[in-house]
Amino acid sequence: MADTGGRVLAGNAVEMLPSGGVNGVPAERVHSAARGRRGLKALLARHRQLFLDVGAVAIAAFDVWFWFAPDAKSYNYVLSIIAVVAVAFRRRFPFLVVLLTVPGFLAGMAQLAAMIALGTLARQKLLATQTYIAAGLVWLSRFFLWPPEDFLALAWTAHIHNAIYGCIVAGMPIAIGLLVHAREELSARIAELAASRERERVLHAHAVRADERARLAREMHDVVSHQVSLIAMQAGALRIAVADPDAKQVAGTIRSLSTRTLDELRQLVSVLRTTSGDDSPQPRVAELPQLVASAGIPASLSVQGPVDDLPAPISGAVYRTVQEALTNVRKHAGGAATAVHVQADPDVLRVEIRNDAPAQPRECSTLPSGGHGLVGLRERAALLDGTFEAGPSEDGGFRVAVSFPLARSLDRSDETG
Repeated sequence: MADTGGRVLAGNAVEMLPSGGVNGVPAERVHSAARGRRGLKALLARHRQLFLDVGAVAIAAFDVWFWFAPDAKSYNYVLSIIAVVAVAFRRRFPFLVVLLTVPGFLAGMAQLAAMIALGTLARQKLLATQTYIAAGLVWLSRFFLWPPEDFLALAWTAHIHNAIYGCIVAGMPIAIGLLVHAREELSARIAELAASRERERVLHAHAVRADERARLAREMHDVVSHQVSLIAMQAGALRIAVADPDAKQVAGTIRSLSTRTLDELRQLVSVLRTTSGDDSPQPRVAELPQLVASAGIPASLSVQGPVDDLPAPISGAVYRTVQEALTNVRKHAGGAATAVHVQADPDVLRVEIRNDAPAQPRECSTLPSGGHGLVGLRERAALLDGTFEAGPSEDGGFRVAVSFPLARSLDRSDETG
């Protein structure tokens, strides 16, 4: 073989050619053949039962045609044709089909039709009473010779031979039917075992995740809480030591924010130590005034409508949305003036946080940011079937808006009346 610049491996290895072929065959032909095999396999899988039924009828019809006898009576052909046609309905009426094929076997030429029907019955009913009756009829059809005078004319040795052969003709379909049923049961057990292993894998993954969450909770508690506690202590000491009223106010704000951070960190650690965060207390809309007042920026809050009976997940989501928006204003807008508006309607709760353009954009301090805050708010809103919008406003500021559908009754007068 001439050297074409490619690489040829011995045995069953693949021959790499510059043209992209495989073992001398162009890649296009290889891919086309593979797609053809996959398409044929998928077609067979979708219509497997139909193909089997057509094949069974064809085999039964060939058996009748093969045993064609010129001197046969017309009723022999009629009974044989009935038996062949009945094979098509063997899955739906297995015992009835056996009864229809037995005359075609006894007085006709439809032996394989009766055997196929008996095998289907054994596969569906196993060794039930109907199976025994059907097996006896098939055995009798092979043992008894039609017409009766021909049967009586046989020697006793021929009767013994026919009886033994009848056992084979009746027993082989039953054995095959039981074997197919056992194979189906084994396949079902294997599928159940695979599903059980998949469940075990998922449970193991959940256990590993729980361990990781517990480890993360320990790390957060040991590292973050320690640092925040030091900040709170230093702020408290600074508040006592300084005499300037403005410095005292700033130190008090730092200590208040540190205390709040420790409280929220404690809640977050409790969430990480459990499988779900539903059991941990969540902040609510009622705590927004305190959050806005301690934001460290000129911010105003407007709440319209009843918000006391909001569902806990929605109330917590509103709080986290406002908190993240105020944090972004401090980070990226230089503490620009911000307006927080919450409106509770009978069917929807709307929240809007809008800040003005920063007075001196170039002097805005750049604080660490992972860029995940707005993404997290969007995901939180999606979990509650809400909508989320965020983007620059027309006056150069920034706007965050979120709405949550409410499935509750705001009419509490009937409950208290």
